[in-house]
Amino acid sequence: MDAPPERLVAAIDMGSNSFKLLLARSLPSGRLLPVIRLKEPLPLLRGAPFSEETQIHAISALKTLTLALKPHPVQSLRLVATAAFRDSPNRSELVAAITAELGLRVHVISGEEEARLTYLGVLQFLPVYERLVLLVDIGGGSTELLIGKQGKVLFATSLELGHLSLTESFVKKGDLIGLRSFVREVIGESDFAEKSRELGGFEMVIGSSGTVRWIGRAIARDLIKGEFRTEWGFSRDELGSLVEKLGIGEEEKVRALGFSRRRAGVIFAGAVLLLEIFDALGIKEMEISEYGLVEGVIVEMIAKENVDYDWSANARWRSVVSLAARFDGGNRMKSAFQCVGVAKDIFYGLKKCYDLVGISGAPISFDEKEFECLEAALLLCNIGKAIGKKGYHKHSYCIIKNCGHLPGYSSEEIKLIALLARYHRKKFPRKEHDSVKELHAEMRHKFRVLCVIIRIAVVLQKCQFVAFKELEVFHSPEGFNVVLSGVNDGLSVSSDLPLITLIQSELNPELDHFEEVFHQKLLVSFPQKVLGGEQNTVNT
Repeated sequence: MDAPPERLVAAIDMGSNSFKLLLARSLPSGRLLPVIRLKEPLPLLRGAPFSEETQIHAISALKTLTLALKPHPVQSLRLVATAAFRDSPNRSELVAAITAELGLRVHVISGEEEARLTYLGVLQFLPVYERLVLLVDIGGGSTELLIGKQGKVLFATSLELGHLSLTESFVKKGDLIGLRSFVREVIGESDFAEKSRELGGFEMVIGSSGTVRWIGRAIARDLIKGEFRTEWGFSRDELGSLVEKLGIGEEEKVRALGFSRRRAGVIFAGAVLLLEIFDALGIKEMEISEYGLVEGVIVEMIAKENVDYDWSANARWRSVVSLAARFDGGNRMKSAFQCVGVAKDIFYGLKKCYDLVGISGAPISFDEKEFECLEAALLLCNIGKAIGKKGYHKHSYCIIKNCGHLPGYSSEEIKLIALLARYHRKKFPRKEHDSVKELHAEMRHKFRVLCVIIRIAVVLQKCQFVAFKELEVFHSPEGFNVVLSGVNDGLSVSSDLPLITLIQSELNPELDHFEEVFHQKLLVSFPQKVLGGEQNTVNT
């Protein structure tokens, strides 16, 4: 069986401040990989009719966004419209024009539905599926509040409070007292605080939307001056200090704090609104999600077609990438992703052989869960270099095992990932090694199989004297055969040894380990004249 099928799914969020497009590649397990993100600014005031000019701009923005999808085989596309469309007296006119000109159906969703979909998007960014979460999503025309757990909405409401409408009604008039009073009145009338108490409160608070993310960036820039911050979020006191620094109507002062010109005009209203929500609901600190409504729309489309959808898979993957990015430079990350590609071809190539050729006794299940651990180890195996290059694989092991920044993985999976990073180079692990004995018997066997695959992938990727376009795995009575096609030897080699000899010196020890674990030989073939003949094979 080949690697799990991937789908291309797209969504457009027609918000009050801009239209946003996301095209994502998804795996059935729940992994979501953004392919294209585009945004077309288009402020739409809540409750106002859409003028002819606004309708022209809206259709033009959608044409631009959908044009970006043309080169891609998109299986599903969904458009959702929020507060400005909900309250516009002539929304049906614009919706009909979009359908007539572009052939697209627009789904105008309620505030509660917007909150629910945003919550589903947040679950793809943070591993909070099992936690009782309060979600705050501030938009241009409305603010959504939600309490949820395990993907289910326990209570949600939409407040007629948005940074665009509040800016027009109060900030541009310099009326700070009126702004605060109005926000408090609307929050109080919603009874959300009372509903929250009835549900037993909440374990954590997450903020979504551009307003919250811009506030988070400004606080981080001002308070920690670019240093790494373990948790991306902020406290009530930090938010209060920012509001004081922003000042009402002082746009140049706001720009000096790092806000874009477009965001600077509306951020004060958004920050005051968020501060009032903090005080009304007794919030002490908030974490930030990069994902929101548009991701939620996509993930719901995917989940409806997959009853076994894993809501935590994408959040686990993001925790790995975040940890790798914290310790690794851009070049090492790029190299790690290339190595993941090689390992994926080997992993699923072996699986295909066992599934189709009928070889008895597959050493592990070769499912996506196993590959996920292998992938995590490859992305993290170099992070120890942040401590020192000598013995960096041992440093990587300690960081992964003890960092506490891989939520969503079990303790046994974290041990496995750490050990794979530890033994991706140098000595091959023995079964009796103390660190390996920490795993239970089944996981120890899985570790040795994955370790063999990682080590071969690392050698093939790091050998700078050979590059290839495609890797395929075949099986014959003699054993397995890895065939590299499109081999290029144009890179310089600082050695007088023949190219094939250099490759053998790197690969032969790993091929011995493969035979030890799989009980079958592995051959690596380079069918190119550039390597000194019609076909060269590295074998044990």
